[in-house]
Amino acid sequence: MTTEALGAAVEELLRPVIGTALSGGAGGAAALEPLVREVLAALAEGAARRRGPVAAASPADLAGGVADTFGAARGTEALGRLTELLAHGSADPADPACAAHLHCPPLAVAVAADLAVSALNPSQDSWDQAPAATVLETLLLEEMAGLVGYDPAEAAGVLTSGGTESNLMGLMLARDRVLGAATGRQIELTGVPRAGAGGSLGSAAGARPRILASAAAHFSVQRAAALLGLGEDAVIPVAVDSQLRMKTGALTAALERCVERGQLPVAIVATAGTTDTGAIDPLRECAELAARYGAWLHVDAAYGGGALLSDRLAPLLDGIELADSVSLDWHKLGWQPAAAGIFLVRKSETYASLARRAVYLNPADDEEAGYPSLLGLSLRTTRRADAFKIAVTLRTLGREGLGRLVDACHELAVAGARAVAARPRLELHGEAGAGEPVLTAFLFRYVPVASAGVGASADADAVRADEVNAALRRRLLREGGAVVGRTELPGEGPGRVRLKLTLLNPHTTVREVERLLDAVVAAGTAEEGA
Repeated sequence: MTTEALGAAVEELLRPVIGTALSGGAGGAAALEPLVREVLAALAEGAARRRGPVAAASPADLAGGVADTFGAARGTEALGRLTELLAHGSADPADPACAAHLHCPPLAVAVAADLAVSALNPSQDSWDQAPAATVLETLLLEEMAGLVGYDPAEAAGVLTSGGTESNLMGLMLARDRVLGAATGRQIELTGVPRAGAGGSLGSAAGARPRILASAAAHFSVQRAAALLGLGEDAVIPVAVDSQLRMKTGALTAALERCVERGQLPVAIVATAGTTDTGAIDPLRECAELAARYGAWLHVDAAYGGGALLSDRLAPLLDGIELADSVSLDWHKLGWQPAAAGIFLVRKSETYASLARRAVYLNPADDEEAGYPSLLGLSLRTTRRADAFKIAVTLRTLGREGLGRLVDACHELAVAGARAVAARPRLELHGEAGAGEPVLTAFLFRYVPVASAGVGASADADAVRADEVNAALRRRLLREGGAVVGRTELPGEGPGRVRLKLTLLNPHTTVREVERLLDAVVAAGTAEEGA
């Protein structure tokens, strides 16, 4: 068969197949245009059907509806029907009553930019798959390094899937640098030595590695320790104050105990913006202690890093520039579609253990000839050009424009916390006068009548309060009225369940937050009577 005949046969084979048009090339935009219009119409229809932050349905009913539509959608109607299904069955973070998680409503300009990335599908693992995107990511990371307070000429970094991946990378480099220096081994090659190997238990070479993080730090710290062969038990939780900030004195004492027991403090993880309260650990003090004990300092600023966009809130992160590595997430206080994580190190040479050479992706002679590769900066190989939407957003709004959005959400949270304090059936978490939100989140709870006074059994009242708060949140979900967060305070015993509002929609009004709190009170009252 001739080449021409083979080409004709392939074309004829694909002619009756629906949806085989490609999004790239000279004709890609034309192929996308009617499909994008269909998606937009379906998004609007699904949101109209949902009529709130989440569909009013039980999990079983929602699952049944999804299964039915998925089974029935075929051919040209599949895109529209399934998009409408997704919109109807999604929790909409743009709705003022959707305020449970660090789940932001993305900016339309960022979504439009992300469409371009999806259409062109560049992959960041080699220059020849993403020429322009490789340069853009490099430029964006230099700008982000400057925002954190690093010297862009000395720093390095990469776009990640989020804080979990960034925390893993920070602790991996900490393990390799600190434990490698103590043992004289190249840890990424030889692995983690067992405690006692290479010296006495009290020597640095044989010491058991330890990671110190606050009791309110993200669970990904323990997960990273497990993945890195250190074990979850290597993570030492450090006591926090009433606002869930790591206590400097407790950290100092924990480091001293490590030394006394012949253990090696590999890393301190300071949190800049806990998921529950937005608490920010004392970063400068953590940096001083890390330097004193030879530990790596990683700052998890996945949430709180957004404060760097605000002139008013940026001082909260004083000392972040002293960290060895930093995690940022712009799919939180940056209003980007997920994923938009950023990992940065202060000194590029500390990245050495991640360097990789794959002859089919980044041969040395290509790099010597001026074709740079980002492969050795990431744990992933195939990787989307997530830097593009952030770059577009920054150039569209600038730091000042994004900072205004951060300030608006912070002011909304402050007003929301005051509205909680003004409602007798709600109780704001925090000491008197100290309950004002640090960033854009705060904790509170509904106080049942039985728990309002001094009862015969304080434990029984506490158990009842926990049950009512957990149930009222599910009631709001089931009725489609609101999406409110739920967490538990550190400690033991009943009475620790709290509700949480995380306010990331800068267009939400104070009155809308007050209506959300009134809905919480109504749901709590209904649960008490159930």
